[in-house]
Amino acid sequence: MLRRKDAKIFMNTTIQDIVREIRKEFFAFRNGIIADKLRKAGNPHPMIMGCLLVDVTAITQRTRESIDDETKLAAIAQELWNDTNSRECRLAAPMLYPAQLMTLALAKEWCNTVETVEIADNLCHKLLRHIKDAEDLMSQLITHEKPLVKYTGYRLMLNLLLLGKIQFGDRLKTIVENEAEQAQQPLKSLLKDILEELE
Repeated sequence: MLRRKDAKIFMNTTIQDIVREIRKEFFAFRNGIIADKLRKAGNPHPMIMGCLLVDVTAITQRTRESIDDETKLAAIAQELWNDTNSRECRLAAPMLYPAQLMTLALAKEWCNTVETVEIADNLCHKLLRHIKDAEDLMSQLITHEKPLVKYTGYRLMLNLLLLGKIQFGDRLKTIVENEAEQAQQPLKSLLKDILEELE
């Protein structure tokens, strides 16, 4: 387990070793019932531990407390994000990546590989809403042809609206309303939430 008291030791540990330690924690918090439900619901990840989001959050928080080097945290997060086979790795990565280091280009790369609504929601909530180019990213994503990328853009829009980082003017309202007319699930429900939030 990763603890603050291990910080000095952890600072000298390789990225790969730290990622292995994180994976061990995922295994310790595995939940077979949830994993089976996710598989039956069509979750595409070959490796699903069934960890609750609160457990993934706790694991990543301990990792953050053990490492003071933000560049190293970013490298660990990228290593986790690169593992597209693992649901838990994909959830953990946005919790670890320092928002101030996330560039617009890298954020777009991450968004282009989002594979589920759960991953998109978590990515926006834990990381993208905090980056300096969040509004520019949102504007680019909502016009994307790929449904999950478009969904990620609108999910980011909701986050930014709730934080008061963007204003919901007539132009934005028209975009959302027009999109809602032709949208399929799960985007349709998200757009409805955006419109209801702003009434």
